[in-house]
Amino acid sequence: MTRTARPNAVRTAGASLVRTSSPVLVGRVDQLGALRTAVPAQPAVVMVEGESGAGKSRLVRELLDTDLGPMAVLIGHCHPVGEPFPYGAVLEALRGAESRLARVRGGLSAVAGVLAPLLPEIAEHLPPPPPPIGDPRTERHRVFRALREVLGSLGPVLLVVEDLHWADDGSRQVLRFLMTDPPANLSIVVTYRREDVPGGIPLGAAFRPPGGITSVLVELGPLTVDEVRALTAAILDEDSVSAEFAAKLHERTAGIPFVVEETLRALRNPAGAVHADGATARRLLDAVEVPVLLRDAMAERLAALPVTATRLAQAAAVLGVPAPAELLGEVAAIGEQRIRAALTHALTGHVLHEVDPGRYGFRHALARQAVYDTLGGPDRQQLHTRAIEALDQVEPRPLVQLAEHSERAGRTAAWLRYGEAAADRATEVGDAGTATAMLRRLLLAPSLPAVDVDRLAIKLGQVAHLGLDQRDPTETLERLLGDRRLSTSVRGEVRLYRGLLLIRQAGGVEQARGELETAVADLARRPELAAKGAAVLGQPFMGMTPLAEFWPWLERTSRYRETTVDSEVRLSLLANELGSRLHTGDPSVMANPDWLAEPVYTPGQRRQLARARCNLADACTSTGHFRFAGEMLRDGLRAASECGAPFVVSTARATGVRLDWLTGEWDGLAERAHRLLDEYQDLFPVASELCLVLGSLATARGEWAEATSYLTETGAFNPEESIAPVAIAGCAALAWTTLSQDDVPRACADADRGAAIIRAKGVWAWSAEIGPAAVATYLAAGRTKDAERFVAEIAEGVEGRDLPMAVAALAHCRGRLAEARGDLPSAVVHYREATDRYAALPAPYYAATTAERESMCLLPTETDKAAEILSTLVDTFDTLGATRDAARCRHTLRGVGGTKPSRRGRRGYGNELSPREQEVARLLAAGHTNREIADVLFLSPRTVEQHAARVLRKLGVSSRAELQPESLG
Repeated sequence: MTRTARPNAVRTAGASLVRTSSPVLVGRVDQLGALRTAVPAQPAVVMVEGESGAGKSRLVRELLDTDLGPMAVLIGHCHPVGEPFPYGAVLEALRGAESRLARVRGGLSAVAGVLAPLLPEIAEHLPPPPPPIGDPRTERHRVFRALREVLGSLGPVLLVVEDLHWADDGSRQVLRFLMTDPPANLSIVVTYRREDVPGGIPLGAAFRPPGGITSVLVELGPLTVDEVRALTAAILDEDSVSAEFAAKLHERTAGIPFVVEETLRALRNPAGAVHADGATARRLLDAVEVPVLLRDAMAERLAALPVTATRLAQAAAVLGVPAPAELLGEVAAIGEQRIRAALTHALTGHVLHEVDPGRYGFRHALARQAVYDTLGGPDRQQLHTRAIEALDQVEPRPLVQLAEHSERAGRTAAWLRYGEAAADRATEVGDAGTATAMLRRLLLAPSLPAVDVDRLAIKLGQVAHLGLDQRDPTETLERLLGDRRLSTSVRGEVRLYRGLLLIRQAGGVEQARGELETAVADLARRPELAAKGAAVLGQPFMGMTPLAEFWPWLERTSRYRETTVDSEVRLSLLANELGSRLHTGDPSVMANPDWLAEPVYTPGQRRQLARARCNLADACTSTGHFRFAGEMLRDGLRAASECGAPFVVSTARATGVRLDWLTGEWDGLAERAHRLLDEYQDLFPVASELCLVLGSLATARGEWAEATSYLTETGAFNPEESIAPVAIAGCAALAWTTLSQDDVPRACADADRGAAIIRAKGVWAWSAEIGPAAVATYLAAGRTKDAERFVAEIAEGVEGRDLPMAVAALAHCRGRLAEARGDLPSAVVHYREATDRYAALPAPYYAATTAERESMCLLPTETDKAAEILSTLVDTFDTLGATRDAARCRHTLRGVGGTKPSRRGRRGYGNELSPREQEVARLLAAGHTNREIADVLFLSPRTVEQHAARVLRKLGVSSRAELQPESLG
């Protein structure tokens, strides 16, 4: 039996057609597999347990939509209201058996006739009813036997009974009878939610299936955050959903599929919301009204409670966080003697839950909102006031909660007092997100006095640039700059902080620079703040501003740093200055090991020292001091995490990913970069660097479309708003990607863009990646003069600078030029120099690609040595995961008569995928054609076709469309 599921959809106001359920099953693959395995193994008993909205019915529908062969499906439902209907669910199911029953020829005993009065729809196919016995127990037993006999006569049967928790006693008893001794042709699936089962026993008495019967209990728990994310993407037909939105949606719905679906349906613009950052996602989801079905269900449960239990639930809704019984009772004004009874009713009525030991709250945020909405205005204010009085006695005082209750109670002065105190405490413990959110809320209040606006605006700016929430604080500070309540004396400082935030946003670099220059002028009488602005303006990697315009700001920063007596300010300026100078190759930075030796004591000093180390690690990564970069990164990242500097942590983690790419630590790197990109997608400096690594990894695997998709997000096409070294490296990676596809004109365009950026900037430290890519591209296009000119510029730019990566790349470039001239001995010398320099960094991938060029030069005269190098490189590239490069070396090796088996030799793999088959499987799952795979792996299409057939057979799938990347490991 096969059915086609048609996902339901509704049209919401101002929105396109939105599904109300997922077109694919999410998070229940194992459970569905258990059903598919158990049901055909007749006789079988399957019990599906899960709370309301967990997806029990959807799981059963998915089972029924599979091919069940000759099995007849009979479905009955238990209902919560209505007249008593003994055996109702089972009798309802049997009504669907008429066609099967009509084909039964003989064999039904007279006892089957007792069903005729109960089922007039199929009475003609049953024997005449036997005379009544007069004993109710015996009569009931005859019905049970009749049902078993009729079901046993129908051939293979699947009996499904939904919502067993609403079943009448007769249905429970007959099901227990059937499940204890089912006919050999019968499979039974029942669904129920234990919290609504009388006594918690689904069948009315303990049930243990006897031996010889397939028995499975399938429990449906909440979905995980990742599963909520997948469910959201499926419902909204979106390719991606932000990790922040998924996390907030999971938090609000507790991962219950029905609640997730209803919440998405209630969103005004769900397709736009799913890409929101954490703060925006929370704001959008908090604004969603409780779905009608959920509201009605909660109202029904509340109506069944005693008054005291309802008041306790309402107190819990007002408190908003799990609380002990005593606090709930105090807010609800219930005497100590009655709290326990009220709480027991609220728990057994499944309104409240014991969230943590001894702390009670709601299953999910929407349930809490549904109860909160039952309160009228005066009642809400009274309960919030009681909450303030109760929480004010708690130590340490929950300041965020006190601020929330004060605002809702209409106590404005108390809200301001508690809110600012909450923000201060959050800042002290390094929780920049909470501090930022609280300060923004306070500043949005139209009644806030001017004196408070000044103070809170400065606090917002100070804390926001430590955290990850950038866009909302930036907008708040922009609004404040146009607010008459903001005094002239603090405008420069507010403008400074707004400029610092703008740098981190896509498209904000040029605007940030203008804002910072204005702020520095406004802060002429406050030199310590002006110096902070100058230090940022002296960072050379911002946009397309040339290095010559950065130097005056950098020198100004240096002069103030040398004169200030404030240790925190000095470290703050040093954090910017050291990185900026090292990016230009200033030899004095690495020559002085004592730059960061100053002792630190305060949290502010520790944050600045952590930032200095992370900035230095970033500059070392760009210039080639990889080992020192690793040391700085470890110390800086640990300190930034400990002292509460989440933005510094974000940039340091991105630097770590880039460093791992450069040093060949590729194992699990793509997965880690993907996770970080999900987390930091709204922080452009971080996201662009992660995209650079993901694109570069894809290029090494020969996945051109994926590589191009990521590399276009590096700023390569919009250098004015980019982080320059990332944009230049993005151009280089794009040039390699297009050149590898023999698209020389496009590769030239990419190389020209990168060369133009570095010439405009004048920072030749960043030539390490664009140099070899551009020279190889120009030579492929016959632009020899352009290649020679670029190499000469690089040589002049790195002369006397401390730039080990760029110097290694220069040797590589010179090798390319010599090879193009036909001077192979000189080319070999240059390539060996480059290989040795790369290996010393260490940069194993770059060393290997350069060694490959050396082997090409050796092939005409020293074939054996070239083959030996190529054989070693196959192993190197395979170990790294550079599929395309390894395949290219194998192809060259075969061309000169050498042999190199795939990874781990040519042993038999049985039903496991061989390394080559794994490569083919990955490319098949990514959507590549046989021809494209052949090009990537340097194989014939016929060979790829054979590999593909083996992949499908070993993985047990019928077509490549069924391959999923995540299933390939």
